[in-house]
Amino acid sequence: MSTTLPMSHQFIGAGARETLSTILAQVERRIHEFLAEERREWAALNPDSTELIDCVARMVGSGGKRLRPAFCVSGYLAGGGDRDAEVIVDVAAALELLHTFALLHDDVMDDSGLRRNEPTAHMLHSALHQERDWQGEPRRYGESVAVLAGDLALVYAERLLANCPPHARRVWGGLCTELMIGQFLDVRAAARFLPDPELSSWIALFKSGRYTVCRPLAMGAELAGAGHLLGPFEEYGLAVGEAFQLRDDLLDAFGSAEATGKPARLDFKQHKMTLLMSIALRHESEVRELVGNDLAGTDPDRLHEALVRTGVRDRVEKVIAERIDTAVAAAAVLDAEWSAELHDMARKAAYRDK
Repeated sequence: MSTTLPMSHQFIGAGARETLSTILAQVERRIHEFLAEERREWAALNPDSTELIDCVARMVGSGGKRLRPAFCVSGYLAGGGDRDAEVIVDVAAALELLHTFALLHDDVMDDSGLRRNEPTAHMLHSALHQERDWQGEPRRYGESVAVLAGDLALVYAERLLANCPPHARRVWGGLCTELMIGQFLDVRAAARFLPDPELSSWIALFKSGRYTVCRPLAMGAELAGAGHLLGPFEEYGLAVGEAFQLRDDLLDAFGSAEATGKPARLDFKQHKMTLLMSIALRHESEVRELVGNDLAGTDPDRLHEALVRTGVRDRVEKVIAERIDTAVAAAAVLDAEWSAELHDMARKAAYRDK
């Protein structure tokens, strides 16, 4: 499994790249050793219980960009943190397990069949229920297992934070709260289905802006005792986070399942009021007339064509570029090496293809 993000030699100095890579490799080992030890202990107590731990491990081991640990470690190192301290490894590992929790629950809420080009946890365990000819409803069983696995991943994340100092724990508390509120607002917006770019921006802010970039950077800075960087990190993080979410919207609308590893146009099918759709419905009558009040029932090919023809895709690309410019300017307060690294990470997050 890859333990580092793809980074451009054009921007990143060898020292920053090597140090970040080394710590991210330690984070990867910490997660896998933690889960392996849990499995050994529970296998001795009750062999059946390992199936739930394996569900968590399967999601962790299926890949992922490890963005949240990478931003946390970068914030820590940019703030002058001790590269040999164990706490940064534990905190970064906790962020990845929090993400595992969120993905397991997301797939149930979205009724998604694929994640990282593999069957989602609830689909896999539903199939196992059928294969074993068990009692009850397979779908219900599969969803229950996925939800419990997500809960277990969150418990593991909290356990990894045992030695995290209180000032950084406060950032963690805010991060978790914002994630849950953002998820609720997302579900609520899909049910209401009213074009509201302001609300969609708030949802993107809570679900991605703070959760993916801003808060992990802040946790790293707090661990390093670099409170003076919280302001620039927030400006940088919110800009990159919004660009990241907008790219997510574009990949869902215009990408392929083969490239992204999950079903294409799932946001359409789930009636998601994404920022992209909110902009399109608010400003483009052609899209409004095509969609009406039934996004899920709209022909996805016709909607795809309308979004391209009306220039919505280009408009969103322009917003992404503007957000990256904002992020690069905010990171300029750091020394040249870490400013260049955060520049590169911003572009990788905003211009990824999956």
